[in-house]
Amino acid sequence: MKVLRGRTAFVTGAASGIGRAITAALAHEGVNLVITDRDAAGLALTQHGAEREGVSVTSIICDLTQPERIAEMLDRLFSDAPLHILVNCAGQVFYGQQRAMSDAEWRNIIAVNLMAPMQITTRLIRKLSRADEAHIVNMASFLGLVPTRRLAAYQASKFGLVGFTLALRSDYHRKNFGISVVCPGFVKTPMLQQTGQNETRPTGPRIPAWLCTTPEHIAQVTIRAIKHDKGLVVITAFAHVMWRLNRFFPGLVDFLNREGWRSRGPIIPDDEI
Repeated sequence: MKVLRGRTAFVTGAASGIGRAITAALAHEGVNLVITDRDAAGLALTQHGAEREGVSVTSIICDLTQPERIAEMLDRLFSDAPLHILVNCAGQVFYGQQRAMSDAEWRNIIAVNLMAPMQITTRLIRKLSRADEAHIVNMASFLGLVPTRRLAAYQASKFGLVGFTLALRSDYHRKNFGISVVCPGFVKTPMLQQTGQNETRPTGPRIPAWLCTTPEHIAQVTIRAIKHDKGLVVITAFAHVMWRLNRFFPGLVDFLNREGWRSRGPIIPDDEI
């Protein structure tokens, strides 16, 4: 999709972080926008910023853990309206051992990170495939390519999203219909510090600033992926290194995950879980 101006995009998770940055980047390209999130205040700020670019912006509050709400939203928004770009960007994370999670917590992560993108894509793919040009972007993570510790539910969702997107690309990709999965490394967003709702639970490890990139950088790379029809997009040098290590030396990554960090001590002592 070489020319984005005048197209219409639907972006989930637009109230903050990468979703907000992608919304702003698309608006700068002249793309009309439909955006959603469950954070009303953040979504209003995103809408206000995008409208400064002179594009039309429609926002709608939606809880992506509720499939029936998603269906109602999509029917309301796109029964007759045009659509050319879909960006599934909403996400949740929980840092900690799987047994520390409640059923509701891990189900919500799977619902928002994997089931919602699958539902949205499935309901909209016919409309997108009928457009003269269209593109789907699913925002995953390098942790959807490389295993690590204490992120089992999050990683399950992101590994699933990577597989789902690459399978879609095999099934539906053609010259005028692109499909991308974007796998950033660590990004300076509120989600990087999110560890769950219980403040007594431990925080995750501090990520050095030099390992992190910005949401704006992710947005610019995503725009290039849409314009140049990139399939799998891995962002940051660290993410590339870890991805290649896991591809060619999986035993080393397994060793680091099992043994390499134990000298630092457990972040969640077993007797506290």
